[in-house]
Amino acid sequence: MDWNEKRIIRIAILDMNEGKENQGMRCIREIINQWGEANRLEIVLQEFEVRVKHQTPGTDFDIYISSGGPGSPLESEGSEWENLYFEWIRNIENWNNNPYNYTKKHSFFICHSYQLITRFFNIANVCKRNKNSFGVFPMHLMDDASEEFVFDGLKNPFYAVDSRDFQVIEPDYKKMEEMGAKILALEKERPHVPLERAIMAIRFNDYFIGTQFHPEADAIGMSMYLQREDKKKGIIENFGEHKWSSMLEQLNDPDKILFTYQHILPNFLNHAVDNLVAA
Repeated sequence: MDWNEKRIIRIAILDMNEGKENQGMRCIREIINQWGEANRLEIVLQEFEVRVKHQTPGTDFDIYISSGGPGSPLESEGSEWENLYFEWIRNIENWNNNPYNYTKKHSFFICHSYQLITRFFNIANVCKRNKNSFGVFPMHLMDDASEEFVFDGLKNPFYAVDSRDFQVIEPDYKKMEEMGAKILALEKERPHVPLERAIMAIRFNDYFIGTQFHPEADAIGMSMYLQREDKKKGIIENFGEHKWSSMLEQLNDPDKILFTYQHILPNFLNHAVDNLVAA
């Protein structure tokens, strides 16, 4: 992208972290700011605290990114904040479905948000895993990802940070086909485990996409975070020292997390703005 005049792009981040400390929000902000500077864009960025303050954005933004967050994506069913969050999804969907709205609203859903929107559309089973998944793992692209612009430039498999107690499995293929949804990626193969592989990315429609993994995770910041004494101790106690050492090693591999960080969300932002320009 290269425009003669500096464009103003309004972006909303929906913060799903329930007021808890989180590296993901910092990473999302940094990706947006770096991308804006690289493309000579003036970014108007606003954050909405969904789960504690019950804040959701209106339809006056160009792009939306909904973050990951702690806790169960099932226990919030029927809660006030979830009802407001689902109302926001409906409002954006209605805007996009209105043929008189030429500029469409592209939205990206990460981890907890991905599980929630899967429940919203009721196209797969969102359930608890047998045990927590935490680390840097390969993500295997499916055939439907071959033309997915968000994954442009990535290898198959590519690597991403995965941190979750829940999963998306058992897709309703009939319902997905009816709404135009596509499965884009699955978790690593585990031949020795007789369990269904979790769905790690879904294109819900032309304007909504989500990932179970964290495309926003940055190698340097996360490496420093993992080496904090409290975080190091917690990881070793829960997963063992080998897991902690392995994560640090993979974070320092330029073909893994750094590559994912430099591609997925920037690709999403590029495509969203290209559509704004076309409109």
